[in-house]
Amino acid sequence: MEEGAVTHESGGVAPTPTASVLCDVQELTGLPVAASGALWKLAESGRQLDANLVHLPAGRSVDAHAEPDLDVLLLVIAGDGTLVTPDGSEALTQGRLVWLPRGSTRGLTAHSEGLSYLTVHPRRPGLQIHSRP
Repeated sequence: MEEGAVTHESGGVAPTPTASVLCDVQELTGLPVAASGALWKLAESGRQLDANLVHLPAGRSVDAHAEPDLDVLLLVIAGDGTLVTPDGSEALTQGRLVWLPRGSTRGLTAHSEGLSYLTVHPRRPGLQIHSRP
């Protein structure tokens, strides 16, 4: 086997994964954005994580919801806003790192300059078709 290669369950040999720079989030958040949505998504094949850089324009919100299956980390990259939970609200400012445990209810509101944040969580498995028992 070649040095720097790994064997997959299928028996094939693939190159060893290498670290790489994906983007500059400060550059992405500095671009003019008219609507809310993802500015960037992790799309590398074989990944075990999902990550998104999301922007909410000023005054926009993500309604209160619960993620039943996954813990999520949220890192505020630019702007500011409010995290709303059943226990109250927390200020979100640049550099704030928030843990959103699975099952927790949360909502977000962007303040006057909008809110850009990175979310990271385990990748959801793809849909699978199973036969009925």
